[in-house]
Amino acid sequence: MEPMTWTEPRATAFPSPVADEESGWADEAGARVPASILFLGPRGIAADLKRAGSVRIVEHVPAGQAASHLRQMTLSDILWVAAAETIEEETLAAIFDAAAEMECALVCETPLTALDRIAAMVPASVRIEWLVDADAADRLAALAAASRSAGALVHDVARDEAMERIDRLQDEVARISRLLGELAGRRGLPGTPPGGFAPRGEDAEDHGGALHSPVRDYAAIPRSFGPEERMVQRQRAKAVRRMLRQRRMREQYFPADLFADPAWDMLLDLYAARLERQPVSVSSLCIAAAVPATTALRWIKTMTDAGLFLREADPSDGRRIFLALAEGAYDAMARYFEALEE
Repeated sequence: MEPMTWTEPRATAFPSPVADEESGWADEAGARVPASILFLGPRGIAADLKRAGSVRIVEHVPAGQAASHLRQMTLSDILWVAAAETIEEETLAAIFDAAAEMECALVCETPLTALDRIAAMVPASVRIEWLVDADAADRLAALAAASRSAGALVHDVARDEAMERIDRLQDEVARISRLLGELAGRRGLPGTPPGGFAPRGEDAEDHGGALHSPVRDYAAIPRSFGPEERMVQRQRAKAVRRMLRQRRMREQYFPADLFADPAWDMLLDLYAARLERQPVSVSSLCIAAAVPATTALRWIKTMTDAGLFLREADPSDGRRIFLALAEGAYDAMARYFEALEE
């Protein structure tokens, strides 16, 4: 059965929203102005979001009509697509294109097995929050993040739990970005604004181009690589993989979350893959992060926005994308390992 969609008709314009402690959003006159969500998926998830407050989800339309319906909405806050893997690819691609055209925030739920296929359909310009095998807390965090990127404020309860987690994540990525910039000879990372991390929407025009790079030939060895250089790279790749295995071994003796460091695990995995000239899919990088997939995807999004990761098209399959280190991040990792070897 085709997933159903709910939406709330809206007026042509809203007054500026302000926080309201009891009901979520409020306009300048004190009237409640909750976020309006166009929702595709099981009714139970929509009901849970509505019970959480701060959202309006009512009228339903077939998923096949969602793209045109979204374009007819005067204002677009959030498009929420649950069970994305159950929607036909052509229909889903049209829905994502409409989200990009209307510049609304997107929340997409999917299992890990379908992640690579669905991620390839999402335009890079869309502000997206990924959910993989999500629970209620994950959805609350995604709602908070999507609401903020849409320019709305969320209920104080959501800010206490979800927004603080997101703010901490952004602070950590800013720190990593600064450290990598210093390792790269203080030249900075390509696409990273001066002073470190800048969330999407503040200086997006300054670093939006860092989300893409030319497709690499993962099979051929560049002619500039001599045998000696290739040997050095192979040895270093083995050292990085050994480091990753050692990090995983700790989890056999101590709680895994005691050492959780998804940003560094992903940097190591992408660096080793670059040395091995192997592509890395989104789902593969989520596994390498050694944290729940939803958490890993938030890290990937933030690291990409910070100019540390790049999205690359699969040259043999347009339905999939790869992730890779930006040149500045790769240079910083190389200098780091050179320093370790001294």
